[in-house]
Amino acid sequence: MATPDHRSPHFEPAAGFIDPATLMHLKSLELRAKHVVEGFMTGLNRSPYHGFSVEFTEYRQYTQGDDPRHMDWKLFARSDRYYIKRFEDETNLRCLMLLDTSRSMNFGSTGYSKSEYARTLAATLAYFLNSQRDAVGLATFSSEIEDYIPPRFRVGHLRRMLIALERAAEGTSTHLSKPLEQIAERLNKRGMLVLISDLLAPLETLELSLGSLAARGQEVIVFHVLDPEELTFDYAVPEMFEDLESGDQLYVDPVAVRTEYLKRFGKHLESIEVICSRLGLTYHRLPTNSPLELALPEVVRVRMQSRGNSRTRIARR
Repeated sequence: MATPDHRSPHFEPAAGFIDPATLMHLKSLELRAKHVVEGFMTGLNRSPYHGFSVEFTEYRQYTQGDDPRHMDWKLFARSDRYYIKRFEDETNLRCLMLLDTSRSMNFGSTGYSKSEYARTLAATLAYFLNSQRDAVGLATFSSEIEDYIPPRFRVGHLRRMLIALERAAEGTSTHLSKPLEQIAERLNKRGMLVLISDLLAPLETLELSLGSLAARGQEVIVFHVLDPEELTFDYAVPEMFEDLESGDQLYVDPVAVRTEYLKRFGKHLESIEVICSRLGLTYHRLPTNSPLELALPEVVRVRMQSRGNSRTRIARR
């Protein structure tokens, strides 16, 4: 979880947040991602934290000792400031997104499912990081890793990821331990790992699995995607409820069980937050009616922190 010393960057949306329900009317994941990122970047450029917006372009401010041959004179003419072009080795960060595609992600009470929201979130993060020349990859999972696209920055790679994200959730039950262990075995370089899941799974081994990722030098962000009805259980009429993963059905009177449901689910959520806090991971709960822009400052903050740590390690050599 974020500490007061690592606050998310401030930004001002150009015309307010984009309503997720409106966004989901766009059939193309790429168009959804583009709209969210462009709105976020516009707000970022209007931020009073000017130095921050400079960090997230393909340029950086000139400092004494830089080669003047790399100066961008057109940008100087527009801004009256000296900037030089940044090179790939200066900007590249490795990020792997781990996306839950289990059947529980198909639930939705908002007109779209958790899966659709999560896939749009993954597309948005991939689009943003790719625009920063970062290497982005994708792993989808239910009970184990299904698709795996290694982090890359090259022509056509983002398109390949977006095509993979277009596929709906088709997995079975959610088992976090095995997929996280499989991913840990593949990681041989430091970077960022973004876990996007409803985390509706037993948590007995979650701490150990997430801990193994952090121990391998990964900056881990957990985006906990939940439907608003899962948080409130605001049903009024007795009806048949179906477990999307097992197919089991149960007749339930919501009014009679709401108090106990909220108590147990609240403990589940609290346990997840405690685990992430204890491991020093970034945790962000995202109900599916939340604007996707809210996820980007977390990624930006961790990205900046990770780049700062990399510079420190280089300086110490």
